[in-house]
Formats: sequence, structure tokens, C-alpha cells
Amino acid sequence: MSWLRPAGTLPGECGPVALDPTAAGWEYCGLRVVAAAAGSTTAIDLAGTEAAVVPLSGRCTIAVAGAGRFELAGRASVFAAVADVVYLPAGTRCALETATGGEFAIATAVADAPGDVIHRPAADIPIEVRGAGQATRQVNALLPAEVAGPQRLIVVEVLTPAGNWSSYPPHKHDEATADESPLEEIYYFRVAGNRGLGLHRTYTADGTVDETVTVADGDVYLVPYGYHGPCVAAPGYDLYYLNVMAGPERRWSISFDPDHRWVMDTWRDQTPDPRIPMTGSS
Repeated sequence: MSWLRPAGTLPGECGPVALDPTAAGWEYCGLRVVAAAAGSTTAIDLAGTEAAVVPLSGRCTIAVAGAGRFELAGRASVFAAVADVVYLPAGTRCALETATGGEFAIATAVADAPGDVIHRPAADIPIEVRGAGQATRQVNALLPAEVAGPQRLIVVEVLTPAGNWSSYPPHKHDEATADESPLEEIYYFRVAGNRGLGLHRTYTADGTVDETVTVADGDVYLVPYGYHGPCVAAPGYDLYYLNVMAGPERRWSISFDPDHRWVMDTWRDQTPDPRIPMTGSS
């Protein structure tokens, strides 16, 4: 069975994606994408769940019961700027209000620990230029493991310019070892351009899983285990994906496929793609 969920196959009451752990067939992480009209309000109830709100387009206010109002400046699109993000602890009752309308990702993880709301302005989001040559990509650390507060949730976004490869070399995080932490992972893809496309591969060392799929704008891919990567942006089409990760422990430790790890050594002799970074904080 494929782990690809094409655009339109996970609809929710408030938008194009409504994925919880039960629907995904695992234990921890989920994703909602809210498509909100200008002037609308969307209720968010996080019983047993923590979340991060990431504007994909438009700006919004998160009105949190008992904690105040948090303004998200947002962006015109995922290819226009880095977004700010609001983290909401388990048990939060709030509303997403938007004057502009837009699309807003709500990344979730099963949680029960109390905590504080965290607003991370776009100017505070670390932007990493990762890789070199045709493997250059931009990683925006929206809610990385280094940020204290969340119980399980980790959220990053990756931009890959047309023709480049990312999530490479292939890596995995499905074992509890000193060098690896088990994390479920969601890829939510956006592709620039009309009918744009990319590629994604997931596989296991023993070959029981080996899937390479074409991904289009709005597709979701689930990674419960196994090596994943590369993601490939087709020539002519920039590629974006939001990664949502969660597991029993909030630690991001990965193992690279030993057959391909050597590729990173070649980056010392290459320059980064000058198209990166593709976006900044404004």
C-alpha cells in the first residue's frame, strides 16, 4: 500500500487536509490545513494534542483562551517568505481569526503536558543553507528540537529550487538508539507553477518497502519508518514541503544510508547553489 495521500484525499470541514494519528495509522503526529475566508474565525480545540500554527498564505490572529492574542504576520505564499509560527500546548482552546483569508497549516502531536504559548517571529527563525551543488536546499527551523517547551512536536520547512535534490542523502529515524530517535514524519508538499511536480522516495534496507512517487501541489506523504529521500524538484518547478515529526521522545537524531553517506564528503569541494536562500523573513 502506498504512503502517498494525493491532494483532495484527506479533506476536512475547514480545509483540504485533516489527518490525525488514527487516519495515518500511527501514534503521534497529524496535520490540518485550514482554508479560511477573509473575515472568518476557525475554532481550534487541542484536547490531548499540542500544535504549531504555520501560515502558508495570508495573515491571522490566534486568540487563546486565558493567554491573549498572538498576531501572525504570515506571508503571500510559501515561496515568498519565511513565516512566523505559534506553538500551542496541549489543552489549549483558541480561535484562528483572519482578516485577509488564506491557508494555515496546523501541525499536531499527541501530548498531555501543560505549557506556555510560544510565538516565534519570522526574524527569529533560523535559515540553514544545507548541502551543495544540485543538493543545495533551504531549511527553515520553525519549531526544531532545540526549542524548549513542546512535549513531542518538531516542525521544519524545506525549499528546493527547480532541478535540485533535498532530503539527501537518504536518512531514517525509526529506531531508539544512541544515534537515532524514532519519529513519525509527515511531508506536506507545495509546488510552484501550474501542474508542477516533484519526486519522493521511501525504502527500507531489506527492500520490503521501496516506493518512488510523483508528488504534486497539496500532496501528503507519510513516513512511519524507513529511509526517505531524495525529494527532487523537477526542472522548472520549485518545491516546498512542511515536515511534521513526533515520537515518544522529542529528539531529532538520524542515520544516513551508509551506501550514500559518502556524497556529503563531496560537498566540501562544491559551492552552494546561488539561488539559496530562496526566502527570508520579509
